[in-house]
This record gives sequence, structure tokens and C-alpha cells, in this order.
Amino acid sequence: MRKRPLIVGGLVLVLVAVAVVGVRMWRGTAGSDLEQAAGYAPDDAQRLSWTDWARVREEVGTDDLQDLLDAGFDADLTSASALVGSAPLLQPRFGFSPATAEWELFSQSDAGAVVIVRMPEDTDFDELADTLDDTGFTRPDEDDGVWEGGAQLLPTIGADLTPELQYVALDADERLVLTSDTQEYLEQTVEDLRQGGSPAPMGEVLAASGDPLTASVYDGDYTCSALAMSQADASDQELADRLIEAAGEVNPVTAFAMSVQPDRSVRVALAFENADQARANADSRAVLAEGPAAGQGGEFGDRFTVGSVTAEGDVVTMDLEPREGSFVFSDLSSGPVLFATC
Repeated sequence: MRKRPLIVGGLVLVLVAVAVVGVRMWRGTAGSDLEQAAGYAPDDAQRLSWTDWARVREEVGTDDLQDLLDAGFDADLTSASALVGSAPLLQPRFGFSPATAEWELFSQSDAGAVVIVRMPEDTDFDELADTLDDTGFTRPDEDDGVWEGGAQLLPTIGADLTPELQYVALDADERLVLTSDTQEYLEQTVEDLRQGGSPAPMGEVLAASGDPLTASVYDGDYTCSALAMSQADASDQELADRLIEAAGEVNPVTAFAMSVQPDRSVRVALAFENADQARANADSRAVLAEGPAAGQGGEFGDRFTVGSVTAEGDVVTMDLEPREGSFVFSDLSSGPVLFATC
């Protein structure tokens, strides 16, 4: 009789271990690269910015850093990156850069921000650690601890470094480099990785985004702030009100994603509370996306043509075909954006 609770306790431990391994397997095998990367983001993420650097390099045909940044900018494939401004110093002083990383995910919430970089399979993480040591970071007691740099170290490395490079963590098992401007937030992110973590909360629009080259993904509250028509001047707000009234039913979004697809089209995914709202908003959002770009200037048709607009479950997906010379992704991933209005 005394052994029975021990057996049950052991079973619980086994089930917990299986659950953790299951999440690790989810990260390793399920979904697109974007979905897998989002699985590493902190649970409180409100904004995710994704750049698939390996495929961007293939797309523009170079791994020379400056040529990559120039060609990637012209192709509208680098604006989501948090590391572009710091790129020239990254390889010699941190051991990685857009020219060598597989992908980059920037995650932001009210509590903090973290940059997560996936490295290639042949990366020598001991060499990365030695590079950080040489750069002046304080080595942690544990291999997966946080390397301390801080606001005093960064200016000695270079003037243009993003604050998110103040603290660094290395995860050789997952081939990740993680950086943040806050030591405590990075430590919590690393701890969540050890425990298996969970996918970010924007799951439906992440899945609807396919396998993009670059993407911006927001939760509902962030969407309704960052893309809000309240950022437009009074006359544009009045125009937006008239256009929305004429378009039909417009409900608040619960999540939003804009992404550049492999064929260079731009996909917009908007999640709603239920399928009825999604069907109604597929019609109204399509009307808004084909009309005047209140708050942006001109007509949306000057920037893109609208392809298919579909509602599947709670999610509306719009495929936009950019016109030559337009920067649809970088211009419209910040507000005001009428067709993403809440």
C-alpha cells in the first residue's frame, strides 16, 4: 500500500517528461519555420517580427553582408529585422549576423523584448562563447546562462548597436542565440525554453501565413493600437469613418499578420471572434483594401492589387500583389491601415 503513491508519483513525472518532450518535438517538426520560431517566443508576446535570413539570401542571390542588406531592402524583405542597423558589427563582435543566421524572430511585450536567432547546424557554440568573451561580455556560471554586457559595454563596441544586444544567451541544443536589453526578461525566456515553453498566442494567423520570407504578427490589442486610424489626422479619420460605414460589418480583430510570400505577394491574415464575423469581414475588408488609403495617402490600388480574399474558420486571408516599386510590407505593417481597422 505504501508503494502505490510512489508509483502514481512516478507516473506523473513520466507524463510531465513526455509533455516537455512533446513540446520540443512540436518545435522541431510541426508547422512552418515561422510557427516553430514563434514556439520559442515568450508566452506574453504581443508582437512578433520574423526574417528568414537563409531564404532572403537565396532570394537576393548573395551572402555578402552589405550586398544582402542593400538588396534585401530593395526587395522589401528586411524591415522586420531588429538587427539590420547593428549588422556590420555583429559578425566580428558577436559571432553571427544576417549573413550567417538561419532566421531571426523579434518578440515584444509590455514586459520586455527578446531577439531569437537560429544558427546553422555546423555552428560552433564554443567559438560563439569565445567571441562574446573577447568582446567584453561577462561569462555566466552555466553554459545556458545569460552573458552580461549592459548599457556600459555596448557603446564601447559600437555606436549603432540596438539596445537588445546588451544581454546574450546561448542554447547550443536548440542552436539559438537570444538577446535582450533586460537581463531579467532574458533569464525568464531562457528558463521557459528549459521547461519546454508553449507557442505564442497568435496561432491561427501564424498558420494562415504559410512559409513566408518575412512577417509581422500582432495580437489583437497591439493591432488595434499600432494600426489604428486614430493615428491619422482629423480629415482622414472622417474619410475612414465614411468608408467603413459603406463597407459593411467591421469587427475588431483578435490577431493580425502581414507577410511576404515566396512569390513576393503579400498575405494579410486577420483573426476574429468567430466564423460569422470572419465571413462578414472578408467582404468588408476586401472593399476597404480596394479603396482610398485614408491616413496613408492615395489609393491602396496605387500600391497593390487585391487577389483572393477568403474566410476559413475564424480567419480572413487576403492576398495582395504589390505593384512594381511599391513597399507594401514595410509601409503597411505600421499604421494607420484602414483595412486592418478595429
